[in-house]
Amino acid sequence: MEGSISLAMPEGAASPPEPVLELRPNLSFAARNALAARDVREGIGLWRLIWKLGWLDILLRYRGSVLGPFWLTLSTAIMIAALGFLYAKLFHVNLHAYLPFLALSIILWNFLSTLVSEACTCFTQAEGTIRSIRMPFFLYAGRMLVRNVLVLAHNLPVIAAIFLIFSVWPGMAGLYVLPAFALWLVDGIAVAFLLGAFCARFRDVPPIVASVMQIGFFVSPIIWQPTTLSPRWRPLLPINPFYTLLEVVRGPLLGQAPAPVVWLSAVGYSAAICGLSWLLLVRARHRVAFWI
Repeated sequence: MEGSISLAMPEGAASPPEPVLELRPNLSFAARNALAARDVREGIGLWRLIWKLGWLDILLRYRGSVLGPFWLTLSTAIMIAALGFLYAKLFHVNLHAYLPFLALSIILWNFLSTLVSEACTCFTQAEGTIRSIRMPFFLYAGRMLVRNVLVLAHNLPVIAAIFLIFSVWPGMAGLYVLPAFALWLVDGIAVAFLLGAFCARFRDVPPIVASVMQIGFFVSPIIWQPTTLSPRWRPLLPINPFYTLLEVVRGPLLGQAPAPVVWLSAVGYSAAICGLSWLLLVRARHRVAFWI
């Protein structure tokens, strides 16, 4: 049921009008779709507030720390250096070719996995705000996305240093990273809507999502290169959504333009995520406040 408040003024009465609650049947799909679209438009209009809230999250997370988020940069650099030398020996690969691949893969994967993990709680963590003030749900999804993009930006010096040491230059192929990262941003908002609402309703879903991401790490070419697979199994890689969504950003930065099948797979999976997210937003947007 949808509720609305109207003001009724009895004839001849001098007292102020009293609010009257009117209950109406559920809105049609077209009306719900219009409300969801308005939520997105109003959220985009608050982009300055979204940016400030995301930056505030970073400040609060590392309040009192000397290096702040650069502790994450330092730990990432140490881990990449240790794993790079170890796995280069184990896999019998050239360190100059493997270490830039590993560094880029781990940093990008950490961004994706953290984004998915925090998407599960982007609404439940904002319970107090959602219950106290009416704001577009896009605001909470965008805040989570901005926060993780800022963390990713703190790890970019590690990639730049490794590329400089090993003389890696993406060339013109690096321009493909612009539409690929834009695709990531759209997917980040869609995942936040999808998992945020679904996990608000079913609280046992976040551990399942964490397990899926852990499995995805091992079955995707992150610590191992796609060339290590036999030619028989290599054409099956685009079936893996983690691989295609990662490769459209990783490949251009390594100077390799992604194959058309990789782009088609990444765009196809992104369209499916956005479609499911939109349907859930239209269906359950007005229920999230009760679920949390």
